[in-house]
Amino acid sequence: MIDGTIAELAQALHARRISSEELTSEALARIERAQSRFNAFITIDRDGALAAARAADAALRKGDGGPLTGIPLAHKDVLMTAGLNTTCGSRMLADFVAPYDAFVVEQLRKAGTVLVGKTNMDEFAMGSSSETSWFGPVRNPWDPAYVPGGSSGGSAVAVAARLVPAATGTDTGGSIRQPAALTGICGLKPTYGACSRYGLVAFASSLDHPGPFGRTAEDCALLLRAMAGHDPRDSTSIDRPPEDYAQLLREPRAAKVLEGLRIGLPKEFHGEGVDAEVAAAVEAAIAELQKLGATLKTISLPAVKYSVPVYYVIAPAEASSNLSRFDGVRYGHRANDFKDLLDMYKKTRAEGFGAEVKRRILTGTYVLSHGYYDAYYLKAQQVRRLIADDFRRAYGECDVIVGPTAPSAAFKIGAKTDDPVQMYLNDIFTIAADLTGAPAISIPCGVTRDGLPIGLQIQGNHFDEARILDVAHRYQQATDWHQRVPPIEHASKSS
Repeated sequence: MIDGTIAELAQALHARRISSEELTSEALARIERAQSRFNAFITIDRDGALAAARAADAALRKGDGGPLTGIPLAHKDVLMTAGLNTTCGSRMLADFVAPYDAFVVEQLRKAGTVLVGKTNMDEFAMGSSSETSWFGPVRNPWDPAYVPGGSSGGSAVAVAARLVPAATGTDTGGSIRQPAALTGICGLKPTYGACSRYGLVAFASSLDHPGPFGRTAEDCALLLRAMAGHDPRDSTSIDRPPEDYAQLLREPRAAKVLEGLRIGLPKEFHGEGVDAEVAAAVEAAIAELQKLGATLKTISLPAVKYSVPVYYVIAPAEASSNLSRFDGVRYGHRANDFKDLLDMYKKTRAEGFGAEVKRRILTGTYVLSHGYYDAYYLKAQQVRRLIADDFRRAYGECDVIVGPTAPSAAFKIGAKTDDPVQMYLNDIFTIAADLTGAPAISIPCGVTRDGLPIGLQIQGNHFDEARILDVAHRYQQATDWHQRVPPIEHASKSS
C-alpha cells in the first residue's frame, strides 16, 4: 500500500483500510532493507515514528485527521528537527542534536505527518550529485552506480525508491528539481518567502527555498499547502492568505484542459549543451501539452546565460558569511589538539568541512574582500536584476516557461568530482528560478536508452504555484512517466 500516492494513502487511512502504524512499519522496514544499497538516510527515528503513527491513528479514529494525517515522510538533514541529529551531511555537525523544529517541520507535524528519519545530502547543501556528504554518497535507485542529483539526493531517492511517499528538500540552485529529474519524481521549489526558512541551516540566505518531493504534482500541492505560511521569525517570510494549491487540480475540464495557456519556450534552453535524449523527451512533452490545448510562444531570456557565474559569486559569498558560525566554540565539531584560539578555529574548520565547502567559503571570502566586492559581488547582484527583468518581461508574453530540468540524465558516481565547473553546469537550467525567487517544478517526462529518468521543468511567475502544479497535473493525467518505478532489484525490496 505504501507505493500509493499521498492522495491514495489518505483515502485509505480515512477509510480505515490501513493504519498509519502499518504504513510506517512498512516504510521503516523498506528503509532498513535499502539503506546499505542507496545510503539515502543519515538518521532513522523508529521509536518516534511509531509513536507519531499511533497518535495519527487515534486522531483518524476520532475523525480529526486532515489530508496528510498518518503519512510517513522524511526531512532533508538540513532542516532542524527537535531531539534528532541535524548534521547537514557534515562532520562539523555529525553529533549535533537540534533543540527545535524548523518552521516547515512544525507545519508538517501539525498536519499529522509521521517523521521516519533524516535524509542524506551534499554537505551543507553544496553540490549537484549528493556525493560530498561526510556519510558517503547517495546512490540512484534506477542504477546504484549513478548519482541521484543533489543536494537533496537522499530525499529524492527515498521517494523514488518507494521508501516513503513524501520528503522535504531545499533548493538553492536547483537542489530539489535536479534530483527530482534524475530520480524520476516530482520536486517543487516554491516562491521565495512562501515557506519560512526558520530552522533551515543556512547556505545562501537570499537563495534557500524549502520545498516538497512527491510522486505526483498533486502530492506536491498537498504538501505545499501544509508547508507554506507566514512566520514572523523569518524576516523574508511573506504574509499572504493560505492557499489551496490543489484546488485547480480538482476542477473538471473539457478535453482541451490547457486551452488558453501560453507556454514560453526560451531559445536559450533549447540547443547546444542539452543531451539529445533529453531534448527529444522534452520536445515530446511540449507536444503533449500542445495537444492538451496550450499554445507555444518562443521567447528570449538574454541575461539567463549569466545565471551560473552570477550564482557562483552570490551563493559562495553568502555561504562564507553563514558558515562563519561553525568555529568549534558554540556547537559542532571541535579539534582536539590546538595551541590557542586561532589555531583551534583553523584546525576545527580544516577537519570539519569537506573540500567543496572549503572551496565555496574561500571563493565567497575572496569576492567579498576589499578591492573585489564591486568587481564581483556587486556586479553579480546587478546582473541578477537583469535576469529577473528578463523573466518579468517574458511573463507578459506567456503564462509558464517550459524546458529541460537538467541538461543530461544522471551520470556515474565519481564522473565529475574532479571537475567542479562541469558539476556546476548541471544546474544551468534551474539556477535562474532561485535567483529570481519564482516557483518551478520538475516532473518526469521520459527515460534514456539506459533507463535513466529525464525531467521537464515548468516555471511560473511569483506565487503562481497553483498554475504550474495544474499544468504538471494535467500532463500527468495524459501520460504515465510519473508511474514508472525503478527496477525492483534496485529499489525498495533490495537487501
